[in-house]
Amino acid sequence: LLWDTTSGEELRTLEGHKNVVYAIAFNNPYGDKIATGSFDKTCKLWSTETGKCYYTFRGHTAEIVCLSFNLQSTLVATGSMDTTAKLWDIEKGEETVTLRGHSAEIIALSFNTTGDRIITGSFDHTVAVWDVGTGRKLHTLIGHRGEISSAQFNWDCSLIATGSMDKTCMLWNAKTGTHVATLIGHTDEILDVCFDYAGQRIATASADGSGRVYNAETKKCITKIEGHGGEISKICFNPKGNRILTASSDKTVRLWDAATGKCIQILEGHNDEIFSCAFNYKGNIIITGSKDNTCRIWR
Repeated sequence: LLWDTTSGEELRTLEGHKNVVYAIAFNNPYGDKIATGSFDKTCKLWSTETGKCYYTFRGHTAEIVCLSFNLQSTLVATGSMDTTAKLWDIEKGEETVTLRGHSAEIIALSFNTTGDRIITGSFDHTVAVWDVGTGRKLHTLIGHRGEISSAQFNWDCSLIATGSMDKTCMLWNAKTGTHVATLIGHTDEILDVCFDYAGQRIATASADGSGRVYNAETKKCITKIEGHGGEISKICFNPKGNRILTASSDKTVRLWDAATGKCIQILEGHNDEIFSCAFNYKGNIIITGSKDNTCRIWR
């Protein structure tokens, strides 16, 4: 479902998947398209405006659990339990390349801002850096002692942050693939990591029910986010960097002040745990995807 975030008014529902919609993304900065990835092994591309489905991408042999657009809005990447990631051309509606090399499911992926690199995080404990044009693997980031849950480039593509079931977040040099720092403090698995757009801060979400914000320079924790009644599966900054959005198994999405960690708003309406949440580019629309098989858009 699409919701209006100021009024909480429901805008539209995207229907068509045959199973749980697990992954969801806007093609920011444009925001006119939404991609959904499902346990039905397909990825669908939709119009934000009309809710019409442009394409259904088929080819994965198992559930799709993560997806991402490149910033140029020419490709969408999907990661699957089949251990591969695929890149799809959103103009032509066809597959461009398959990324093979992980030995377990891919559950995180992220393009860099220039669109020439993509990273994939896997249950095999590693993160791979790939060349988007050729599908060649450039680096393997080795160091985590548990499954990878999340991986992201910062805005200038110099750093990669990875979150793991080993309760740590690691920072890596994106050019060389070398380990830079380990961020500690969570008492349970880290389920998501993200940078703000300036690349000054890193936010982490954990199964311990809390979020943390770290300074990228000092590597110190500057704010804690506490209040959810269950694990936090997703965390993201709004484009301005003054708000943080979290999605939880407590069936709510919450909006927080990024500086103080104070809760500003609780979005309620889903009737099962929420897997994903995202802001559009302007930061005035929020999209959420839940185990209740719906997506909601809030303005």
